Amino acid sequence: MNQPRGTLKKLINDPFKVVDEMLEAFASAHPDIVSLTAPRVVARAEKSGPKVALAIGGGSGHEPAMLGYVGYGMADVAAIGNIFAAPSPDIIHESIVQADNGKGVVLVYGNYSGDILNCRLAVQRAKADGIDVRTVFVSDDVASAGPAEIDKRRGIAGDIVVFKVTGAAAEAGMALDEVERIARKAVAQTRSMGVALTSAELPGVERPIFESGPDEMDVGMGAHGEPGISREPIRSADEVGRLLGEHILDDLACPAGSRTAVLVNGFGATPLLEQYLVYRAARATLVARGMTVERSYVGEFITTLQMAGASVTVTLLDDELASLLDAPVRTVRLVN
Repeated sequence: MNQPRGTLKKLINDPFKVVDEMLEAFASAHPDIVSLTAPRVVARAEKSGPKVALAIGGGSGHEPAMLGYVGYGMADVAAIGNIFAAPSPDIIHESIVQADNGKGVVLVYGNYSGDILNCRLAVQRAKADGIDVRTVFVSDDVASAGPAEIDKRRGIAGDIVVFKVTGAAAEAGMALDEVERIARKAVAQTRSMGVALTSAELPGVERPIFESGPDEMDVGMGAHGEPGISREPIRSADEVGRLLGEHILDDLACPAGSRTAVLVNGFGATPLLEQYLVYRAARATLVARGMTVERSYVGEFITTLQMAGASVTVTLLDDELASLLDAPVRTVRLVN
């Protein structure tokens, strides 16, 4: 199928089939880790023994999230929606059924209205089926609401930290109440913020989601191109890393001596070279405030198609969370 004249350049076939074709390819490329067990449902290829299950999900266009975190030590299943759209209640319900093996299911999603509504509908059906489901929504984006309205904040790259520790807790055989507690603890101790230099471009459309000048950047953008808190002149990597680090630390209000994990996430069109420069500045900001950086992660963990820019995520650590971050994992995106 030729791309319609005037649309943005993409290596696609039919823009209405990109998600399903991608899922088919993903499952066939990694059959030792995942399988496509139902339309829009990606599950672990090797089923685990009886344990609490972790079910995740969200819209496409964020790869490697969410399907890249299905596997040993992390998620048992991921429900996949259209580009930047929540999976339907039917898909989420099917993912819960696929994940459950008698010990209950923890459902972890980003804090977006569509995901919240569809998860709640799916959970009602799952509970009617006799499945014990606990739902946790990640709300780490400090730019999307103030400290008094944390429940209104979006979930961005902090999702990955929450997925990792929750999956590790489930893999370790913790009971449902404890796995849910770990997920909520990780959400409470994780903050993120990002900057975008360019917009994402959706398959089959003529224009980017938004446009900014060649010398501008958007501070606090969401994972789908949602508005940030300001549009400013573009700054150096040192200035961006320091800006994001300071906003996050001001919000966390953590004392000197706190232990932290730092994750720098590229949005899809930012070279690793630049990501590491942002990490360098963010880390220096934490150290200057008396923080200890014990775990570091740099790369593309949750993207916005090919948006240019990056986010910084900081998680306050204790022995429990650090141990869960270090626990063995084998997914397409993470191997430890």
